[in-house]
Amino acid sequence: MSTALIVGHPDLSTSHLNAALVAAARVVPDVDVRILSELRTDGTFDIRAEQQALSAATDVVLLYPTYWYSPPAVLKAWMDDVLARGWAYGTGGAGALTGKTLRVVTTTGGAEAGYHPGQLHSFEYEAILAPLKATAHRLGMTWATPLVIHGARDVSDEQLVDVTAAFQLLLQEAGEESAAAAAATTAEAAAA
Repeated sequence: MSTALIVGHPDLSTSHLNAALVAAARVVPDVDVRILSELRTDGTFDIRAEQQALSAATDVVLLYPTYWYSPPAVLKAWMDDVLARGWAYGTGGAGALTGKTLRVVTTTGGAEAGYHPGQLHSFEYEAILAPLKATAHRLGMTWATPLVIHGARDVSDEQLVDVTAAFQLLLQEAGEESAAAAAATTAEAAAA
């Protein structure tokens, strides 16, 4: 079982935290790291290659910095192009991503305390994720608990070690959970 890590940072060379998370993911077995800014050529993606990568994965993780309360444009463009009607949904039956898990891992510039009613951002961060949660539902995917790393600008080198280790563990556990679920499904099918 594998995880497709879809990296929606528009320029990792300008990132301290997202770049460190990508580097940490590269050493985790069965993680297909897909950096959208590198995969986009002349403003387009190889849709067939992206759909094949998603088909091969059991888990899809979207990694991105939060820009104005949403994913960056490169990730939104990828979703618009790749999660196409007739493939991901609207096929008269289950779409290609049905039964897979979707997880968001995102960073914010501001502190967690600002993401509450009456505070700087006015909403809990969970409310900001509603469009992606709705996307998972529409595609028949399981929505996994997101990992939101607040205050990215203020993460110290010591904290960065802890954050990258936690991210690696999250990816490893996602792979193990998917393998266990696939084994249970296979056993149920064999018993039927």
